[in-house]
Amino acid sequence: MPTIVVPYRGDAKRRLPAAIRAAAALAMLGDMVAAALEVGPVAVVTDDAYVAPRGVRIIRDPGAGLGAAVGAGLDGVDDHALVVNADLPCATPAAIRRLADFGLALVEAADGTTNALSLPEPALFAPLYGPGSAARFRAHAPFVTARIPELEADVDTESDLQRLALPLGPRTRGLLSVPA
Repeated sequence: MPTIVVPYRGDAKRRLPAAIRAAAALAMLGDMVAAALEVGPVAVVTDDAYVAPRGVRIIRDPGAGLGAAVGAGLDGVDDHALVVNADLPCATPAAIRRLADFGLALVEAADGTTNALSLPEPALFAPLYGPGSAARFRAHAPFVTARIPELEADVDTESDLQRLALPLGPRTRGLLSVPA
């Protein structure tokens, strides 16, 4: 059973409309954590412990970017770890399990960034996030690219929310008033 690390910064969704930004970020975090808790123990790395859903271990975000946050979440994890971004509202327990089954793997977003990592050996992690990060991770270690649609569908902008064709998690769906 892998440990699932979910980095979360409430102010990270700056490209979403101000009217829904905070609520959307929290809804997506809640949907992600609910799916992840069905797979294994979850650690949320955050700068705001009050937003972390119940049932998770809370790790303080060191405030030095996504790579440092993930590093803090992986600190002390010796077995298989998954790193799954909080902005994946279509994530399901089955999708997260499929990621774990790939071994050393990553899920790439359409823009070439990295949405999720499977790290059978957490020591292989390097803080390589940012534009083009999927290619940097593959150059760093023999990561395979896992094609998992539920984990490829990230949300950075309002148009991302509108284009999602996969079923959304219940919190995100409720926020957007989308029928099931």
